[in-house]
Amino acid sequence: MTTPTELPQVRHVPETHRFEMLAEGHTAELTYRLRGSTITFIHTGVPSEIEGRGIGSQLARAALEYARENSFKVVSTCWFVTGYIERHKEYQPLLKA
Repeated sequence: MTTPTELPQVRHVPETHRFEMLAEGHTAELTYRLRGSTITFIHTGVPSEIEGRGIGSQLARAALEYARENSFKVVSTCWFVTGYIERHKEYQPLLKA
């Protein structure tokens, strides 16, 4: 069993517009759409077999750091990413007005 300290790294796969993490044979993902200087986070999916280990949060953090590093404005239609931004105030300046 994988513990939170043993989680693999988030991988960005630009060809499929997603960030993903593989754990115990399951793939968790955060999908996005990129238009100009705006990145829209659409969906975060973590299979039930690997829920509750902070994987969604790692995906959100990696995606938001990617947005920051590339000077993208953020729009979130994903309830998970929206909640993550609400709990982590340091990412709120990234939000598109």
